[in-house]
Amino acid sequence: MASTTTTMTPDFEVKFLLDSSLVLDSQLSKPTEAVRTLLGLPEKTTKMGVQFLDTPSRELYNAGWSPRIRKIEGEAGFELTYKKRYPIVNSEGGVIGGGGLAQALSLAFRDGFDNTDTKYEAQVEWGYAKQTLSISRKKKVKKDDKKNKESVELPDEKDSQKYLTEEAPGKFDDWSFEGWGKSLLKEAVVYGPVLAKRWEGASKGIEVDFEVWPVRTADRLGLENITEVSFKSDGSIDAEAKREQVRQLLAEAGLLLPRDSLKTELIMTRYGPVQEEEGQGGEACEDDEEE
Repeated sequence: MASTTTTMTPDFEVKFLLDSSLVLDSQLSKPTEAVRTLLGLPEKTTKMGVQFLDTPSRELYNAGWSPRIRKIEGEAGFELTYKKRYPIVNSEGGVIGGGGLAQALSLAFRDGFDNTDTKYEAQVEWGYAKQTLSISRKKKVKKDDKKNKESVELPDEKDSQKYLTEEAPGKFDDWSFEGWGKSLLKEAVVYGPVLAKRWEGASKGIEVDFEVWPVRTADRLGLENITEVSFKSDGSIDAEAKREQVRQLLAEAGLLLPRDSLKTELIMTRYGPVQEEEGQGGEACEDDEEE
């Protein structure tokens, strides 16, 4: 009996934005002892280098795509991700009650993302107020030398174009027309890099990540820390229950900022060529998903 083609089944990543002035030490480089205790964070941190590629006018991003290169300390090679975003609307009742997730999954299904394609992963990125469905395809550029493994240095613009173009999957490349993705990547510039840190901990039995992302300020003259706590879950009911536990924990400690972090949007507006309609880059935490 032939299997039925249906919409994808997503997992969930819940993220909360924290007040960096309260959760980081005096040098704004790591969590305070109180935060480490609250979230069960170790001393050990993992460094990450992250950058995106797009045309100067952000044609890929405006079409809902985000090609990303990431280098994680201790891992050999570069991780390439091609992510397609679908906003989840009408979600006042949460992921389960609003119906917006089903609509986003149906739209992705019409675009060719279904349960038969195991090379793509579906995820609901759930912030303080906003939810986004992301469909991602990951590739790996191998680099076996020890220096690369320990470094978080990212490739330059030319090599970034080369890697992302050579590994471009079909759904991304042929999105608007045949060869669309590769043709735009050949004109692309780097948005970034951002050098982030991650601590992996656990609180109330929930495994959490604590991340600090130093991102350019809106005037592009300095840096500000985007600090967040996140966790992953396989199902919506589990995600919703754990989300409330973590939200309450952070709120009672006075650490929670009641808005979304939206790191990708900040990077796309504060790096790369300045867009005429933006002036000096976007305001913090206004309008997009994660990473």
